[in-house]
Amino acid sequence: MTDLSSRPYRPCVGIVLLNDHSRIWIGKRHPKTGTDPTYCWQMPQGGIDEGETPLAAARRELYEETSIRSVSLIAEAPGWINYDYPPDVAANKRTKRFRGQTQKWFAFRFDGPESEIDVLQPPDGHTPEFCDWRWAEARELPDLVIPFKRPAYEDVLKAFSSLTI
Repeated sequence: MTDLSSRPYRPCVGIVLLNDHSRIWIGKRHPKTGTDPTYCWQMPQGGIDEGETPLAAARRELYEETSIRSVSLIAEAPGWINYDYPPDVAANKRTKRFRGQTQKWFAFRFDGPESEIDVLQPPDGHTPEFCDWRWAEARELPDLVIPFKRPAYEDVLKAFSSLTI
């Protein structure tokens, strides 16, 4: 078995998108992503491109995954939140260079109409990552996300707990 601890974390961002009722936007991972259908919901997230700031990456990833641009920044998590990949994910061709992800999380308020949200035909020719979406209560999220991400989601929810109550 390979020692994953010698691999670096992939620098990423995560987005907590809140509506006017302090519910959080979650997307249902597209079946083509290979995600376990039991735990297929998650908040938007993605990698930081070279030379890109975490905030710019968060705005870009949100747009690429959801078509959403009408947002206002509310808060930034105070630190980076890490999670490790399980061995089967770490062996994947796309992730094999990394032990997991280190994420900078941002909370945004959604300011647009729900008609702006389009996960099935993302902009600029991006492949859909989600096949559905909904607004969820913060307390629901840990049970909906894939188990290896749960501790990270719990940390994110703690970091933004004053916004989701």
